[in-house]
Amino acid sequence: MEELLTNIEALLQYNPLSPLIFSSGLFLYLFVGFLGLYWVLRNTTHARILYVVAFSLYFYFKSSGWYFVLLILVATYDYLIGYSLYFTRSPRGRKWLVGASVVINLALLGYFKYTNFLGDLANQLFGAGFLEFQNIFLPVGISFFIFQSMSYTIDIYRGQLHPLDSWLDYLFYLSFFPQLVAGPIVRASHFIPQIRRRPLVTREMLGSALFLILTGLFKKAVISDYIALNFVDRIFDEPLLYSGFECLMGIYGYALQIYCDFSGYSDMAIGLALLMGFHFPKNFDAPYRSATITEFWRRWHISLSSWLRDYLYISLGGNRKGKGRTYLNLLLTMLLGGLWHGAAVRFILWGALHGVALALHKMWLAVVPGAKVLGKDMNPVMRLMGILFTFHLVCLGWLVFRADSMQSAGLMLHQIFAAFDTKLIPQILSGYSGAFLLIAIGYLLHAVPDRGDRWLRGVITRAPMGWQVAMAVAMIWLVMQVKSSDIQPFIYFQF
Repeated sequence: MEELLTNIEALLQYNPLSPLIFSSGLFLYLFVGFLGLYWVLRNTTHARILYVVAFSLYFYFKSSGWYFVLLILVATYDYLIGYSLYFTRSPRGRKWLVGASVVINLALLGYFKYTNFLGDLANQLFGAGFLEFQNIFLPVGISFFIFQSMSYTIDIYRGQLHPLDSWLDYLFYLSFFPQLVAGPIVRASHFIPQIRRRPLVTREMLGSALFLILTGLFKKAVISDYIALNFVDRIFDEPLLYSGFECLMGIYGYALQIYCDFSGYSDMAIGLALLMGFHFPKNFDAPYRSATITEFWRRWHISLSSWLRDYLYISLGGNRKGKGRTYLNLLLTMLLGGLWHGAAVRFILWGALHGVALALHKMWLAVVPGAKVLGKDMNPVMRLMGILFTFHLVCLGWLVFRADSMQSAGLMLHQIFAAFDTKLIPQILSGYSGAFLLIAIGYLLHAVPDRGDRWLRGVITRAPMGWQVAMAVAMIWLVMQVKSSDIQPFIYFQF
């Protein structure tokens, strides 16, 4: 009895060292229990909505503690602003209302994400102790639900969306736990019509959900976590201790790690939502098969790139104000996209690299007759060359993105170009055989054509229930064999 009470107490407490994540055993148990009652309530709309909201807030409490109150606050003021926007006829009043939503949201985001950075910068410029402040905790996924909430009020202002009549429905939309802490950034126009619809999960949806959850779990808990702990982190922590080949493989490894980590989360989020009868758009589409940087941003973190396009790039003028302004808008959009990831010089440089690359590609399309945006429109040789160039350009960006400092990034580049030492390659491959095997598997699976993905999804969907359960058990067993003793949070939780 005492042990039972201790376990219940642990479930009701927030542990910052052990946040609740999809790949943990605790979440599996909680979700199975949640799903059972969810389907019991499927015919009672109000009770079902209230139940999902309660579980979502509990999920966020287990991820960020009492900051779930912040989520409720955002839902409250943007719901009220959105409702007021719809019934305000004065153009000036409408501008003030949508401006208030944008300013409040950005101020909130700025306080939590950039106060520490600005305080440290002030102390570096004017001396230690110039500003006395405590480090501010960054609530998990704040950038995601802030952007999602901003899109709601902006869409109402643009006349593209009717506001919700129920505050509870809006809280449901903003707090829905599968995508709450790391996306996808779901548009209100896509999600809201599904809230009060009676949940329905077909056999095809069930099979697709299982496929997405299992592949997402494999990407995150098997590939990403293993290569991070056993190879990538070691290289980035002390690059001078490693040869140029190891540093180069460390960059390739991180490119795969961040893709498997983030797309794995997105796959699981989409799969979990499907089990509840909700449809989310795809968030990743084999981005490293891109033959141009423009194509890469149509395949990588699709919900964010489309958000930046629709609410930032177009608002800045898009391509409507001449070529020079178009290039500037692309650069500004990606600079701000870099800042969205965090307040650090490396994120700004990462955004600048992609902004300049996008602007140069736009210029190339305007100057070179017959230049293509997408790899599928190129001949095989040009496509292969484009994929190799784009991949290494993106990897250069990942080096800046991941390195602790520009000095560390410079040291890794120095090792690659000055200390490659090919004689060590067999020894390195042997010493890190497990990590290199998973890196190879990860990239090979990434290169599989879309029809291969559809074939495997079909196999899992058509399999008898017994085989589906066996596949799930086998994946859980595999995760348990390779996982570390510590929980590895998703990379994008910090954003």
